[in-house]
Amino acid sequence: MRAIKVEEPARRRHEHALPARRWGALSRLPCSPGSGVLAARCIGLALCFVSTSMGVAMQREPQSQSDSDSVNVLVRNVLLMDPANEGQDTLVQLLIEDGVLKLVTRDKVASDVADLVINAQRGVLLGDLNLGEPPTFLVLSGDPRKSFQVLLDTDRYTVLAVHQGKVVRNRLQQVPEPDQEDEEPKRSGWFAYIPPPISLPSSYRNRRKWNRWDTEYVSGVFQGVLALDRQNWVGQDDVSRAQVGDLEEFDHGAIRALRFGSVGTLNFPDPWTYTFFATTHAFDRGFDSTQTDNLSVLDMRVDIPAPAGTVLSLGKQKEPISMERTMSLLYLPMQERSAVADGMLPSRNVGAVLSGTGLGQDVSWAAGAFNNWLEDGGTFSDSASQFVGRLTWVPWTSAGESSLLHLGLGLRYGDANQGLAYITRPEFNNSPAFVNTGLLEANYSSTYDVEASWRQGPFWLAGEYIWSDIDSPSLGNPRFSGHHLTASWALSGEMREYNRKSGIFSPLPITRSVRENGWGAWEAAARWSTLDTNDGLVHGGELGIYSVGLTWWLTPTFNVSVNYRWIDLDEGLGEQAYTNGFATRIVLMLD
Repeated sequence: MRAIKVEEPARRRHEHALPARRWGALSRLPCSPGSGVLAARCIGLALCFVSTSMGVAMQREPQSQSDSDSVNVLVRNVLLMDPANEGQDTLVQLLIEDGVLKLVTRDKVASDVADLVINAQRGVLLGDLNLGEPPTFLVLSGDPRKSFQVLLDTDRYTVLAVHQGKVVRNRLQQVPEPDQEDEEPKRSGWFAYIPPPISLPSSYRNRRKWNRWDTEYVSGVFQGVLALDRQNWVGQDDVSRAQVGDLEEFDHGAIRALRFGSVGTLNFPDPWTYTFFATTHAFDRGFDSTQTDNLSVLDMRVDIPAPAGTVLSLGKQKEPISMERTMSLLYLPMQERSAVADGMLPSRNVGAVLSGTGLGQDVSWAAGAFNNWLEDGGTFSDSASQFVGRLTWVPWTSAGESSLLHLGLGLRYGDANQGLAYITRPEFNNSPAFVNTGLLEANYSSTYDVEASWRQGPFWLAGEYIWSDIDSPSLGNPRFSGHHLTASWALSGEMREYNRKSGIFSPLPITRSVRENGWGAWEAAARWSTLDTNDGLVHGGELGIYSVGLTWWLTPTFNVSVNYRWIDLDEGLGEQAYTNGFATRIVLMLD
């Protein structure tokens, strides 16, 4: 094969560039063997489907999307099916400069030649490619030769769509594929176990963005979010008033959160990533945290590439336990985390975490050690230490991964040098604490988390059961426990991608935002959650909450949501209290 010369002096010649011609991206489709006529008919029918699907996709995704305007795009790891050699798929890299296809090659291409780098993750390309012309193609997450359903439902399986050289759909928001070296590959993009507090848009590498900067030593993007709440308590009985007070004083609007910061890279030969976020009203509530109006640091962490594809994370960060805790609150189906996750697991801690994957990324694992003495202001020995770990497994996926089963286990062991307290609100921010054990004297606690999730297209069912055994003979060695069961459905048909590196689900993608004359993304959710801290000689309260919610993502940076909850509380004194209410939230994120 002759090489295609790239017109830029600093760029090396690609020895495995494919010849300068038009590539048809459809090779073989599922047809009955031994029948050439039938095979031809199948291929012809499939081509009709592809043509129609591409037309529909391009109509649904206008070219005005900011991710791709006037940027150079590098698409890594896309499978090209060549009709001239039906038995051979080729894994290639595509370079689009100023809307024109400049290069199709099997060689690596340096990331610095493009503003936007997309890892197609071995997706199958359907369309036509012609050097020197604006390309139009789809990248599918499934192989149409193995399942004809991929062609019948391209809206679900299309993870990347390019029309006339512009990216009009991109569900591949992260760029885990590195520039590969012969020995140890260098990792680029967001390789950390914990995702950034605010999801990085696919255009975050665009050096032309006003909130991005690049220096010789540090690169980053500035982010921010404002969340506004309006609480309405609908009903409260007399028992509830006696237990938690009159809720009318909490019937008002409030700033739920104002957080801002930066994520980016420290530009060593093998770059590190960093996260720094500060907050006024932190998304930070739990049994060992206090809320304050003063400015405080929420995240301060560096992530360091380690041998064998592992990552070492140092600093103030989330502990690696619970899917609900690991995911950013901004992108959960409900406005607040469940009472059991909020009341029994801390928000953040200071420590070190080592993480990695195995079995072809079907398994993810993370383990960490923590001690909050830097923030407590005491000595290391006086502050409590914790050891935390999480293991996740994907035992089954369907073709194209439209259906997926996730299982997970978590363990947290900590001494109780400073005592233990389990406190939470009833999944409303504008509320007093409904569960409060007070400070408990104990030797140590062991907390266990079992989690499972099932995703089938736009439907997602998730559940967790958490319990904590407290070693405190004077209190009768109590056990506290609770669970949540959450179901969500993307009414507009989008599907949450699964992040195998972290064992979590990604934010709900938006197929067509209101800025492109669409309806955005709509997600309905329902949840049943419990938390029981009445055991032994402790009467902190037993809470049961039934919730429904609706979230409307108008754009990737703007959403409106409404949640309703029915709450019952038993403080272990033989009386049941009932309350209910709803909250409206508006979230604005810096683009």
